[in-house]
Amino acid sequence: MKVAVQQEDLELLARTLQEQFLAEVPSGEVFQIKCAVNKDELMILTQHPIGVTVDIQQIFAVLEEVLQSLPTYREQQVQCFLRISGDKLPYSKRFLTIKQVNRGAVEAEEAMFSSFSSSPSSSSLLFPPQDFAYTDENQEEELEDPFDPLADTPDLLTSGTKRRQIKPILLGAALVGILVLGSGVYLLTRPCVMFECKQIQAAEKLKTESRQQISRAQSENELVTVQKQLEATSADLTTIPGWSPHYQQAEELKLSLSGQSEKISQVVKALQVAATAGQKTQTPANSLEELQARQHLWRQAIAPLESINPNSELYGFVQPNLMKYRVNLQTVNQQLLAQEKWLKKLTAAKAVASVATQREANAKSLNDWQKVQSTWQIAINALIVIPQNSPASQEAQKLLLDYKPKLAAARDRATKEQLAAKSYQQALTTAKQAKVYEQQNQWRAAVIYWTQALQTAKQISQDSTYYNQAQSLTVPYSAALQQAQEKLQIDSSWQQTRTDLNKTCTSEIRICTFTINDKGIIVSLTPDYQQVLQSSLSNSNPQNPSPVVGVTNHWQTLQDALAVISDNANLPLLIYDTQGQGLYTHIPGG
Repeated sequence: MKVAVQQEDLELLARTLQEQFLAEVPSGEVFQIKCAVNKDELMILTQHPIGVTVDIQQIFAVLEEVLQSLPTYREQQVQCFLRISGDKLPYSKRFLTIKQVNRGAVEAEEAMFSSFSSSPSSSSLLFPPQDFAYTDENQEEELEDPFDPLADTPDLLTSGTKRRQIKPILLGAALVGILVLGSGVYLLTRPCVMFECKQIQAAEKLKTESRQQISRAQSENELVTVQKQLEATSADLTTIPGWSPHYQQAEELKLSLSGQSEKISQVVKALQVAATAGQKTQTPANSLEELQARQHLWRQAIAPLESINPNSELYGFVQPNLMKYRVNLQTVNQQLLAQEKWLKKLTAAKAVASVATQREANAKSLNDWQKVQSTWQIAINALIVIPQNSPASQEAQKLLLDYKPKLAAARDRATKEQLAAKSYQQALTTAKQAKVYEQQNQWRAAVIYWTQALQTAKQISQDSTYYNQAQSLTVPYSAALQQAQEKLQIDSSWQQTRTDLNKTCTSEIRICTFTINDKGIIVSLTPDYQQVLQSSLSNSNPQNPSPVVGVTNHWQTLQDALAVISDNANLPLLIYDTQGQGLYTHIPGG
């Protein structure tokens, strides 16, 4: 059956589909629906922006549901296209067949509408779209130019579209039912068509009363109650058909009530988010991420409330909560600043520990190990000051368990190096003093000091950096000690010789002095004794020869006694006067 169809009827169908999308399809507000007629066949194009998740089956199911719900259909195919905004070609297509219902009613409508129809051409269009190309799961078809039903159709998302009188064409019974003269009984008995509109009255009343209820609301539950009333009344308005004289008023009321409901929904969601944030705030945060999550919750609660206009009925209810939420957000922000401070401490401690590890790997001296120890100490000191209630505390405690043993090991190694350095230096100093005693022929003292120097060098730890240096001292120190011991043994055997020499050289006056070495016994007359000898010789005379004889005898006796000592020591004897002139020489066994 052919009927006359106005552009406004297609717009009405598109608007009906658009509203159903808002109700049933996720993100339905981003979809745009256009209707056109091509060769007596209804075409519906649905498009959406790129990046939107689309359930293709649901889209076509919603379109079919709406078309089937429109009254008095006859058998008809509808082409449905789905594409991305800006693309010329659809990415999915579906043929929908509207099943025939109530054939008697259709025939009655056909007879009734024939009197209002002009003679359309079977191939005429509401607007002339180009030939189209589309792709489908089961079929691919390409023509010369892409199909674009949007080219000449009005945008349903904007107002002020002018109605255009268009050529009549054959359209399915779905659109015929929108016209005023439909199948009498069904069309005229729809809500708000012939009789007074109770839905409009209820909506007008609630529109006024809801504002008062909102302004007097003291709790979230009271707001929810008002919201449910608004939603229920708005749902009642959707039952008013497009051909009702109250349809436009119903749409305006529905928009107003939906706006109020949406604002209440924003406030309620904000209150719920704030309640969640408040519950989390009752326990200390264990990590920076947890604090950031709380900060995000408070911001989510605050943002919708800040958008409430001072002229809104919700403003008085929102403001006290908004002030409280801002205080809570500020508290969390301060906690984050504090925790960021401790996290910086934690990060700095890790960086210092990394330096300590590197220094430890390259340490070769006491100074190096002292640096390793001090670096580990700095890292640990940074971790110790982090409070237990900080989110950084848990990781800080774990790091302390790792760093403290390393500090102890570094401290032990530094102490060991320090002792090794001290021992090494002590060995050098003791050996130096032993050499001084050797020069003084104090062999007993030399043996004692060489022994101490050798033992000190041997006691230096093997894992010390001074070990190799100390080992290089043991060979020469051992040789020096052996030599000193031999000298001491010889020196000990000369002790009796010294005693005999001391007795011989001592009388009423000191007669002589002596030294003993491996070259011999060196005896020097003292000035006092030499003066006695010279004086006795100068005062001698033939009348009194006794003084000369006495001195001569004493000098001879001194020589004989020293010669005996020389023979006992098996050392040559040399006697010198005070001027260093040799007076007497004796060679044992000579």
